[in-house]
Amino acid sequence: MLKSEQTAIEKAVLVGLNADVFTKEETATDATLDELEALLETAGGQCTAKVLQNRHTPDPHSFIGEGKVDEVKQLLETTEATMAIFDNDLSPSQNRALEKLLGVTVLDRSALILDIFAQRAKTKEGRLQVELAQYKYLLPRLAGMWTHLERQEGAIGSRGPGETQLETDRRIIRSRITRLEQELKEVRKVRAVQRERRQKNAVPVVALVGYTNAGKSTLLNCVTGAGIPANNRLFDTLDTTTRRLQVSDTLEVLLSDTVGFIAKLPHHLVEAFKATLEELEYADLLIHVIDASDPNRDDHIEVVERLIAQLAKPGTPVIECYNKADLADPDLLPRGENRIPLCAKTGEGVDALLKLIEKNLNRGLHHVKLLLPYSMGGQLDTLHTQARVLNVDYAGEGILVEAVCDEALYGKLRQYVQEEGL
Repeated sequence: MLKSEQTAIEKAVLVGLNADVFTKEETATDATLDELEALLETAGGQCTAKVLQNRHTPDPHSFIGEGKVDEVKQLLETTEATMAIFDNDLSPSQNRALEKLLGVTVLDRSALILDIFAQRAKTKEGRLQVELAQYKYLLPRLAGMWTHLERQEGAIGSRGPGETQLETDRRIIRSRITRLEQELKEVRKVRAVQRERRQKNAVPVVALVGYTNAGKSTLLNCVTGAGIPANNRLFDTLDTTTRRLQVSDTLEVLLSDTVGFIAKLPHHLVEAFKATLEELEYADLLIHVIDASDPNRDDHIEVVERLIAQLAKPGTPVIECYNKADLADPDLLPRGENRIPLCAKTGEGVDALLKLIEKNLNRGLHHVKLLLPYSMGGQLDTLHTQARVLNVDYAGEGILVEAVCDEALYGKLRQYVQEEGL
């Protein structure tokens, strides 16, 4: 952790490399360095300077070039920073080389995000996922942590203990990774049972997705009164929160808040958080919460859409919810089907969102009142399993059932329909 009650705030110089050979996802820019500063503040640290280097290719030894390394070293000394944090992902060898050249701790973006996740995870599942990601990140970097045991010329006997200890640590970590993966499999089994129960009860699942700090938790609180913390900082929510939401008289859903996405989200974290993010795969509807006032809005939309394509089932409807619309220019807010401006903080626009949720989930559904003869009592079981039963009343003339059913079941029971479109 970058900060504790016993220690002062850690100061860091932020460094990024914008290389012609990098993909858009790999490269650093002024905007991504600003985001890195916000991440550092979330972790409890303070930025003392930012350095953006432009090169055709990374330097094979120093990554940013010897001259730029000297500049960063000078900034570290003059600002009394004890850490350099790189906006790019560094290989273990690059990390080691930069620590030797700069003489301070060097982290990359992934390590910083892992640190934040370690601070934020509260549930057992969240902690398991973070620990797994940390160990997977640490494993290839172990060799650099044993430099004090490296064999020096003439240092008889020093080679064996170092290698033995290193291999021991690797075995321990691999064993721990295996155990954590097994525990997370058990978590998935529990989730699968819960999901089957939800499907049996025909309760649709709506998942909130979006870039970190877009306002997902604020929206969840607004519509469900969940009362979960919603602060203006990155990665405030790591552990999935699910609440029941009464959308209308005939529709109740389960609304799930998910961990926020971010550009350059470490691969190990995406893998580790699959147990949480797999909720997206089973969601009936996604609400993509977008910070309408964000100057980098389009780039952040692209990041989230890319991850939705990886994690959600194809064809899942998506509502684009432009949150913080009160802070944005109304003329620049997109309009159209499944796009809606709102302000989760004040609740303005929420009623329109609920109508849009109902429209998407009830598309192709029929809200009917049926009169079933008592001889067809078995159809009641079918309705309970394949439809959403809202009310059952046993009258003299038969069983009165109010339900929401799909086209296929509606076709089978059409002759028993008393009223439709209630």
